[in-house]
Amino acid sequence: MTNTNDIAAANADRILVLDGAMGTMIQQEKPDEAAYRGARFKDHPSDVGGNNELLTLTQPDMIRKIHEDFLHAGADILCTNTFGANAISQADYDMTDLVVEMNTEAVRLAREAADAVATPDRPRWVAGGIGPTNQTASISPDVNDPGFRAVTFDDLARAYGEAARALIEAGADLLLIETIFDTLNAKAALFAIDSLSDEGLTIPPLMISGTITDRSGRTLTGQTPEAFWVSMSHARPYSIGLNCALGAGEMRQHVRTLSEVADTRVSAYPNAGLPNEMGGYDETPEETAEHLEEWASSGLVNIVGGCCGTTPEHIRAIAEAVAGKAPRKIPQKVKRMRLSGLEMFETQGANVKEGAA
Repeated sequence: MTNTNDIAAANADRILVLDGAMGTMIQQEKPDEAAYRGARFKDHPSDVGGNNELLTLTQPDMIRKIHEDFLHAGADILCTNTFGANAISQADYDMTDLVVEMNTEAVRLAREAADAVATPDRPRWVAGGIGPTNQTASISPDVNDPGFRAVTFDDLARAYGEAARALIEAGADLLLIETIFDTLNAKAALFAIDSLSDEGLTIPPLMISGTITDRSGRTLTGQTPEAFWVSMSHARPYSIGLNCALGAGEMRQHVRTLSEVADTRVSAYPNAGLPNEMGGYDETPEETAEHLEEWASSGLVNIVGGCCGTTPEHIRAIAEAVAGKAPRKIPQKVKRMRLSGLEMFETQGANVKEGAA
């Protein structure tokens, strides 16, 4: 594990760069069912095509090479190939028994790649990625039964806890709870991670990243960016931010909103524009980088990177665009009570103890 004090010091001096889209790069390799299975799982009874996390075990050279390409493009922080490496997501492939191994090996591969290029003057960090799962705790999947839930808070906490424990024990420098569309899911992740500290594990800094699902400016479960921050602020994360769903052009106003209310670092890693009719992404590296350069010049961000559709070329352009730009100044903690529902409520009196619902 890299000394995580170093990342705070580095981030105070410059904007750090997160890597790009693991899924996009895997798709470019066009692995077929046989590639996903490898020799080890050639007789597995369920289809496994699309289980990108399995490639950590069956095609480690592919995953390592993707990490290396992002590092050489200028990434400071690698995210592990563990977006769906949790029991709830892996149940679709009958592979829940592989969750710990997937997370452990994913950290190892990312660490090998990062350590190979890190220098005392330019360390690199590994963020253990924790995706949102494919279930939501706040919304019924059955329109005829609004009270039904396909998953419980406890189910989510167990799944997140298992994945987080493996990431921590494998030596991840940070934990990245990302692409959050349901704040209650994220609450379960935070609860599970906090419970691990009660067992004696040292919890690395937390990066939290939500997703605004459309131009309404809200998460899937209806929260504004301000309310999302208040809901997460009790965890005192290393950073709060947004990723996925939107391209940079559509995301800017929401990143600006977070930068105005959050008393921690702000991260942003947008898609390469909005998806086209074929589900692809057309925004060029130069176009994405132009947006993020403006964000940096406007003092909105501390960490930038790319999500769906972004390649090493996008990350290289982004890294060059923000080089030499000062990171956003972190404001002092607000001394007013803030409560979160779908929107943020803030008291107007001074010197009131802050809280979050």
